[in-house]
Amino acid sequence: MNATDRTPADLLRSALAADPGRPLVTFYDDATGERVELSVATFANWVAKTANLLQGDLGAGPGDRLALLLPAHWQSAVWLLACASVGVVAEVGGDPADADLVVSGPDSLDEARACPGERVALALRPLGGRFPQPPAGFADYAVEVPGQGDRFAPFVPVDPQGPGLAVGGEELSYAELTARAREDAAKLGLGAGSRVLTGLGYDTWEGLSAGLYAALVSGGSVVLCRNLDRLAQEALAQRIESERVTHTV
Repeated sequence: MNATDRTPADLLRSALAADPGRPLVTFYDDATGERVELSVATFANWVAKTANLLQGDLGAGPGDRLALLLPAHWQSAVWLLACASVGVVAEVGGDPADADLVVSGPDSLDEARACPGERVALALRPLGGRFPQPPAGFADYAVEVPGQGDRFAPFVPVDPQGPGLAVGGEELSYAELTARAREDAAKLGLGAGSRVLTGLGYDTWEGLSAGLYAALVSGGSVVLCRNLDRLAQEALAQRIESERVTHTV
C-alpha cells in the first residue's frame, strides 16, 4: 500500500488502484453455512453505496458518532470503511443513547431503539438479504443501499487526525488507526498476497485489526469466520488449505 495513506479510505483507494479483482474479504458463517467472497472492487462498491447512504439519506458528517452494533461480518467491515469515508466516528458496541445514529443487527434492535437519531437495521441474512418484515423505527439496510450511487465523494474532506474509531474503551484517530494497523501487519509478517484467517470478534482492536485493517494496510486479504467454534478441526484444516491461508489469528 501507499506509504502516504493515512485513513482507511485511503487504503481502500490504493487497494482498488493496485488490483481491483483480487479477493479482499472472504466471509464464513459456520452456523448457517454461508460463504461470501468480495473482491476489492466489489467491497469498494458496497462501501461507496453505504457511504452515500450515510452522508446523503442519513445526513451524517465528520465527527458524528455511529453506534455499530454488529458482529464480525462482511457487512460490518463495509460499514467501518463507509464511516471512514465520510468522517463518522464508528463506535463499535457503543451506547446508542449517546450516539447520533445507530446501525444494528437483528439481535440488538431493542437496545438500538435508545438512539435518538437515525436507525439502520441489518438482517445479516445470506447475500445481504432484507428482513421479511422491516423492524419498526428502522431503515432496512438491504432495502436502502442498492439504489445508492456507485461512486462516493465526501462533502467535507476527512481529517486524518480527527476521531475515527472507538473500540474497547479506546478512541483512535484515522491516522492512529492506520499506523497501528501497519505495526500489526509488520508483527504478523503480512505482505501483498497474505491471507489471514481469523475467528476473532470485532469488539476488540485485535479482532478488527486481524479481521480487516492489517490485511488492508498490507495488501493482503482476510478470511473472516463467524461461529468458527462450530467447525471441526479437520474441516478447519481443509478451509485453510482451500482458501490458501498464510496466517491464522
